[in-house]
Amino acid sequence: MSKVEDFLTTADEQEIVLAIAMAEKNTSGEIRVHIENHSETPPIARAQEVFNFLEMFKTEARNGVLFYVGVADKKFAIIGDIGIDDVVEDDFWDCTKDIVIENFKNKKYKEGLVAGITRAGERLKEFFPYASDDTNELSNEISKG
Repeated sequence: MSKVEDFLTTADEQEIVLAIAMAEKNTSGEIRVHIENHSETPPIARAQEVFNFLEMFKTEARNGVLFYVGVADKKFAIIGDIGIDDVVEDDFWDCTKDIVIENFKNKKYKEGLVAGITRAGERLKEFFPYASDDTNELSNEISKG
């Protein structure tokens, strides 16, 4: 598995987008997934570059979360904006990352991302509950590089 096009099927991508929408139903938090083939930049640093490129910092509560996958590099990172980092427990990102990676090790890529997105949504719900005037500030579509 070394190409973005082969990483997920169209049906897998639709399920991931649905998981994002479901997670965001209970929170004002915003979740995105970015998949690319290769980067020379270490995964956390690359995730931050993508986060900035996608302008995920433009949420009102600074509560965007990015799941980054480097397919050929077999790299994964999850990062969140400052609003989330200020309130979640110190091991939040590691625990969520572990869920995703455990699935990835078994070639369950869609399942890993859905499980991570679901967990992130549950935690975001605690700190950033959905309000009736919330709007979807960021696209739920998977971005690709």
